[in-house]
Formats: sequence, C-alpha cells, structure tokens
Amino acid sequence: MPAKLAISEWRTCALWGTLLLYVSARVCQLYADRLPTLLIVILHVIPPALFAIAHGSVLYGSRGMSMFAVLCLGFGTLAESLSLRTAFPFGRYHFTDVMGPKVFQLPVLLALAYLGIGYVAWVVALLILGYDGKPIRGTRVFALPVLAALVMTAWDLSMDPAWAALDHAWIWEEGGGFFGVPVSNFFGWFVTAYLYYQAFALYCRTKPAHVPRARQSFWLPAILVYAVCALGNLLILKQPMAPPIVTDAAGRHWATADILGSCVLVSLLVMSPLPLLAWFRVREKTIGASDPTSDHKQIDAVEIRLTHRRQHR
Repeated sequence: MPAKLAISEWRTCALWGTLLLYVSARVCQLYADRLPTLLIVILHVIPPALFAIAHGSVLYGSRGMSMFAVLCLGFGTLAESLSLRTAFPFGRYHFTDVMGPKVFQLPVLLALAYLGIGYVAWVVALLILGYDGKPIRGTRVFALPVLAALVMTAWDLSMDPAWAALDHAWIWEEGGGFFGVPVSNFFGWFVTAYLYYQAFALYCRTKPAHVPRARQSFWLPAILVYAVCALGNLLILKQPMAPPIVTDAAGRHWATADILGSCVLVSLLVMSPLPLLAWFRVREKTIGASDPTSDHKQIDAVEIRLTHRRQHR
C-alpha cells in the first residue's frame, strides 16, 4: 500500500498560485490586441509546467517527477524535431516567431507545454481509471498510457486549428482537412504521447505513488488545470484581431467563426467531460473510504450471489 503523507502549506500555495496564473492566461486571450503575444504564450506554458513539477514531486517524489519530465520532454522534443525535418509523425510544418526563442527551429516554450498539460492529462486518466493509490501493474501498465494519450490528444484537437490558422504560431505547409491541420498531426500527437506515457508507466511498476491524506484537496487542483484548459477555450469566441476568413498554406479558405466554433465544441464535448469524470471518481473513492460499512456491503453482496448460484445448481 502506498504511503500516505501530508502536503506542506507552501506547496499547497504553489499549486493554487500556478493554477490562478494559468486562469489569468486564459483571460488574457481576450486582450490579445493589447498585450504582448509572447506574454500570453508564456502564461499559457510556464504556470502549468511549474504546477506539474510541484504536484508530481509529491505524488512520485523528486526522482519520479524528474523521470516523467525527462521522458515527456525527450519524446516530445524528438518527435517535433523529427517532424520538422522529415514531416513524420505530425506532418510538414514550421514554427513562426510567435512562441518566442527557438533552438534548432523548435520553440523552447513548446517543449515545456508538453510537460504541463502532459502531466495533468496523465493525472486525469489515472483518476478516471481509478488507479490512484494502486500499483501500476498488469493491464494497468497499458490501459493508463492509452487513455492518457487520448486525453492529451483531445487538448491538441481543441487548440491546433486556432493556434495555426488564426494565431499563426506554426504553419502547416500543405494545409489539412481539419481547418488547415492535417489528420496526421493528431495521429502523431497520440503516438508521441503514448510512447512517453508508456515508458513512465513501466517505470511506475516498481515505484508506487504517494497519495496525501487529504485526497480531494490534492487531486482537485490538477483536475482544475485541465478543466481550465478546456473551458478557457470558450473565451476564444471573442478573440480579437481575427479576420472573418483565413487562408491556409495550401490556398484553402476557412471561416474564422467555423474554426472557433469547432474548437469550442471539442472543448465542451470531448475535453470537459474528462475532468468531470475524474472528479466524480475522486468523490466516489472518498465517500467509500469514509463509509466503514462499504467493504462489508461488498462482501455481503458477493456472498449473496454465491448463495444464489448454489441454489440454482
């Protein structure tokens, strides 16, 4: 059984502080015509990354969170760098200067984006499957990375068309069927995310997580980061400076209203249910743990079913 521990007051403040900074980033989208674009990008990337480090260091320890960061940044950077040169696995594209300084054509801030949202996507999947506090062994070693990769890919599905077609943070050189984004991009996101999640799941087989005693207050900020990521996309409907019609690199025209509407629909119908399910699972476990008769009720139910089977033989 993983050890139970208490989370320090300063770390609690750090978690909620970085969450509030991330909320401010989503609100800043409304003032994209008045604020520096790089500032908005930094607020979208740095607070979730700091949150991941603070939260993950409690759950997996400093060494475990360092391993997650190395795998996430390593696989993510490798996939992006490979695609920039060969078009595999995402497609053929290049980055503009919107996301700030680049190293070998890859923005530093983009690499950090993998860490922040990548971590909370892992946590959301962990909670939905009910694996928190349980050893990651057997089928869990494969089920958790698959779901986490889907949760991560849902994020890209909700934001890639807006960031590419409207904000021009990157350019898809051959366009694509999803508002200028090629389908190969989402395949690449799933495969890349699955690989680093799978590697971390294998690491976790012998390294159990340490869930603090205050379960709800520990999991809630991580769930909210992903929820803010989803619901914050509702604000892009009022995004300033977007022309009514945009044209991708292949010369195809797209209506801005259609792009924004589709991103919002993905956020509401695909992303938003995920943190909600995660929270329901946390509440369910908390209530079950506080009910001393719950285990006895389950045992009684099993005994009743066995009795019925014997009677029908």
